[in-house]
Amino acid sequence: MLTSERLGYGKTDRLLIVNADDFGLCRSSNEAVANLLAEGAVDSATIMMTCPWSPAAAAAVRGLSRADVGIHWTLNSEWAPYRWGPLNRAGRTASLTDRSGWLCRTTRETELQADPEEVREELAAQTEAALRAGIRLSHADNHMGSLYGLDTGRDLLEIAFDLCATYGLPFRLPRRPLGIGGRSLPPDVEAHARQRVRQAEERGIALPDECTGFDYGLACGETYETMKAEGIATIRALRPGVTEWITHPAYGTDELRAFNPAWEKRAMEAIFWRDPDVRRILAAEGIVRIGWRELQRLQGGPARTSVP
Repeated sequence: MLTSERLGYGKTDRLLIVNADDFGLCRSSNEAVANLLAEGAVDSATIMMTCPWSPAAAAAVRGLSRADVGIHWTLNSEWAPYRWGPLNRAGRTASLTDRSGWLCRTTRETELQADPEEVREELAAQTEAALRAGIRLSHADNHMGSLYGLDTGRDLLEIAFDLCATYGLPFRLPRRPLGIGGRSLPPDVEAHARQRVRQAEERGIALPDECTGFDYGLACGETYETMKAEGIATIRALRPGVTEWITHPAYGTDELRAFNPAWEKRAMEAIFWRDPDVRRILAAEGIVRIGWRELQRLQGGPARTSVP
């Protein structure tokens, strides 16, 4: 049974959650994400509590009482000009960091060297920090996919499942495993993903049926118009069930340009979700927009909404 059917929708209904990742990354991301949430152009966001701009993001959330905001569990700090470190400063984090004390730049490094208990404590610290900031968390996902084992096959998903069960959070793990944009996965990766889906559902964790989104970087010759056409084609091709669309909107400011080589793609994504043609296609296709809070209610609601 599809997650959408468990929510009470029909077998052919197509539900969409547009989630803005990297809330809290920088001012350029914060302003774009907060504006899109306020306008209802995106349905939810996930916050990076490790980043210096996370307090400003949390403050913006407090002014958006109906916004679905989840935790963007972060184990990587990928840009050379702009780094951040772990939050679990009272515990051990050596396996999560480089020689300078920043979180590892690549997911491969994280998968190879991360101590599971250090991962558990760090993710819990990030979650508790979001709760202390007054965020009523609606779900969880993972920055750069470092928990999924996509580089080395060594995943850390059981830790994510434990925390999702503890805090009452649905999780970004598609029940129908596909790569971004519907690409096929290698058979061994797909089989492993299906096993993890079963484990998550045995724990009572609500999952989307599929995930999709734009490629992260700007392709050679890509323009806003070509990206828009690709996005509209993806909307039209959505399958029955709950699909999460992962997006990374930000304004193309000097701040963003200073550290992010893919700044232009992020600026395009901020435009895409406001584009009248995109909104028209979503309506014409009969796409039902929901938030992560619906999946959280299916799961039984948040186990914890505040900390002492």
